[in-house]
Amino acid sequence: MSKNKKWTLATVLVLMVALLLTGCGGGKENNQDAQGNSTAANQESIIRSTASDVPNIDPGVGSDYASSIAFANVYDTLVFPAHDGSLKPWLATDWQTSEDGLTWVFNLRPGVKFHNGDELTADDVVFSMQRMITIGEGYGYLFSGVVKEAKALDKNKVQFTLNKKFGPFLSTLVRLYVLDKNQVMANKKPGPYGDMGDYGKDWLVTHDAGSGPYMVKELKKEEYMYAVKFNDFWGGWEKDAPEAIKIIGTTAGPTVRTLMTQKQLEQSDQWQTEEALKALDNIPGVSIDAGFTGSMLNIMLNNKKAPTDDVHFRKALAYAFDYQTVVDKLFPGCKKAQGPVQFNLPGFNPNLPQYERNLDKAKAELAQSKYAGKLDQYPVDIVWIANVPDEEKIALLFQANAAEIGIKVNIVKTPWLSFVDQVATPDNTPNASVVFVSPHYNEAGSMLESRYHSKSTGTWEQGEWLKNPEIDADIEDALGTLDQNERYAKYQKIQEKLVDLCPSIWVFDQAEKRAYQDYIQWPGAELNKQGKPVSSVMGYNFYYHDYKVTSQK
Repeated sequence: MSKNKKWTLATVLVLMVALLLTGCGGGKENNQDAQGNSTAANQESIIRSTASDVPNIDPGVGSDYASSIAFANVYDTLVFPAHDGSLKPWLATDWQTSEDGLTWVFNLRPGVKFHNGDELTADDVVFSMQRMITIGEGYGYLFSGVVKEAKALDKNKVQFTLNKKFGPFLSTLVRLYVLDKNQVMANKKPGPYGDMGDYGKDWLVTHDAGSGPYMVKELKKEEYMYAVKFNDFWGGWEKDAPEAIKIIGTTAGPTVRTLMTQKQLEQSDQWQTEEALKALDNIPGVSIDAGFTGSMLNIMLNNKKAPTDDVHFRKALAYAFDYQTVVDKLFPGCKKAQGPVQFNLPGFNPNLPQYERNLDKAKAELAQSKYAGKLDQYPVDIVWIANVPDEEKIALLFQANAAEIGIKVNIVKTPWLSFVDQVATPDNTPNASVVFVSPHYNEAGSMLESRYHSKSTGTWEQGEWLKNPEIDADIEDALGTLDQNERYAKYQKIQEKLVDLCPSIWVFDQAEKRAYQDYIQWPGAELNKQGKPVSSVMGYNFYYHDYKVTSQK
């Protein structure tokens, strides 16, 4: 092929990508419907961001990073996680709890409207809790077995009765996204939930029933989610707030660079390679934000599959791994992890014994394993997520380090959605999986429960299949402790036990790096510049209502 033909083909491809991804942004039109809501496909004041996948916008199902960002912008919760770690009144103006912690009563903000104009009431809160528990997917695990009953005491007062004491209950309510009961039920289809049919699951794949600052106008699977400003949002609007948002399901470096250069993308995903970030940083008007928002990279080790079912084998891998190369060269700016909980989560144990690279210790542990002397019969498969190219570097380093102690490692590149399906059973889950995980609420208990309690096995968050009854009981005991200091002390003891079991290789606490245009004002980036904390609750650093778009010229 001649150079001219190559150039022409490249130009056509770039233009096609740009047209596809920017069809909902960049123009000046601002048409509105009868309610005054923006309906135009082209918005001048818009924030477009990339993500590893298009969000799952059903609050009863989704739980990954992109979905959590969408939920924060499309739905409201009773309380809201502030950047300083506190909880702000949100749909609930105030609340009371009984002395035993088993009864909670919330007074709701009157006059809140859903996107279709319906008024939000206590019945909607009750419905949303019951739906989440019944479906049992996504963030439902936070409430399943905890909430005994949800009851509307009057139009603007809701009561939760718990089955057991649950110390972080208030914190977990940042994941109770409130849906419009009448709208969901009007769109239900036959399904497995009795009178509730499919609970509106099919409709909620591409529609929302929320009251948040943005309402979904279009969702194309494997392409993007597009949402526009809800003018009647109860929280009001400030000047220069984005009129629309768009979450685009791609992490392709060339695409991101092209759109950033053309000012057709305001914020990149956090999965760009270091090389891609350097190129983005060189684009005029583009900056890089780096902040610790609670994300941790783990090499999950399948505890129920040979040879990683042996604790000494797992410890051998942990001692062989070269952590320093990772934080110095592969992911500069990140911090070596100090165990199963991120350093900035309340309840973190800073005094844990550490796994450091030590080949003598690695060989000594390997000699104690039941696979010593027959390593050639037990190769290890490690999976890295195709949507996150830098993860391949971790897999390659893991392979090289394991070879130094005689362990053969096979590297497998796997798309994210395929991985989610793969880890549904222990037999299909690989020996090792390179996965980023973030907390669901602002306590160490969030990570301990979602990562190591038996009820989270079969999900992407626990490729370890730990299923340890003692750990389960300890987690439940800690979560059931109402006194915060006592609860945090119990979290720290659990972390000690997990380090001894070595179910995972805890690689680093991630300094999330995203490129963004200087014409947007991003509250989280400004806090990072000042050395102040940013919300570690996944998704809430991207509450676009509080952003500003000063100019897109």
